Amino acid sequence: MKSAQSSSVNAIVLLLICVFCWGSVFPLAKFVLHDMNELSLALWRFVIAAGLLTLVMLVQRQPLPGISIKRLSIIVVVSIIGIGGFNLALFSGIQHTAATNGALIMALSPMLTSLLSAIIARKWLTKSQSFSLLMGFSGVLLVITNGSLQRLLAFEFNQGDMMIMFGMLTWSFYTLCSQRMSQWMPLLPLTFTGMLSGALTVGIMCLFAPGMQPLTELENASQPLLLAVLYIGVFGTVVAYMLWSVGVKSLGPAKASLFFNLVPVSAALTSVFMGQSLTLIQISGMFIVVLGLMLPAALTMRSAKVVLA
Repeated sequence: MKSAQSSSVNAIVLLLICVFCWGSVFPLAKFVLHDMNELSLALWRFVIAAGLLTLVMLVQRQPLPGISIKRLSIIVVVSIIGIGGFNLALFSGIQHTAATNGALIMALSPMLTSLLSAIIARKWLTKSQSFSLLMGFSGVLLVITNGSLQRLLAFEFNQGDMMIMFGMLTWSFYTLCSQRMSQWMPLLPLTFTGMLSGALTVGIMCLFAPGMQPLTELENASQPLLLAVLYIGVFGTVVAYMLWSVGVKSLGPAKASLFFNLVPVSAALTSVFMGQSLTLIQISGMFIVVLGLMLPAALTMRSAKVVLA
């Protein structure tokens, strides 16, 4: 019993570190993008992550599994759309909006994935899922419209917010597809393939984009900027993924997914630490999103305890 409790506590600590790593990427990316192009940042994030994952696979002696060309092609295409498209939309959007806004929008990803999954399977969402989705979208709408009903009615949203919402769609698409692709390839090689595909795709885009010099940008970058890029590639990508995998294995995907809701909180804390201020609208939207996503789960867990008692 004590061993199981200790394992759960360890998993919770690892998941808290994981969501902090993910959330801190938003304000750090905004800082980096003051002096680096979004294509360059996406490229170096993929290169660092792919390189580190290569070392991990070598240490674990985990080779790439042999799969058919057709399945490998599907994985590459889905990775280009879901991982490459998500990062480009995220880094492009962060330039035009607040880091907290981006984290709040991405916090809806699990619920949007559930909605898309229900549509594909032609199943109704549960009451708790519908409540979470409605509350989540309400909180995000409050933030991206800055509480202006006129802006909502006129459908005038910040360009950056809309780009990040598009990125959230591509990530949800990748999440749905990865459930099937993980049956073809273990998660670690699958993630490595995704990062490598992203690096090659963005690298090709850099070659054809006028004036793009990612290597020169990296060489001319200041030390704080270099450390931020390294952090995004190592902790915001590889370390977070590995901690997430351990947490999901220990607690299960349903419980682990609750921690994803804390991403905007960690983004906000990082923003404050970096000297950025939060508006009352952003704080209110964050509260609504987190409450909507966590309240149904908390009530379910409470009901289960009552039944057991």
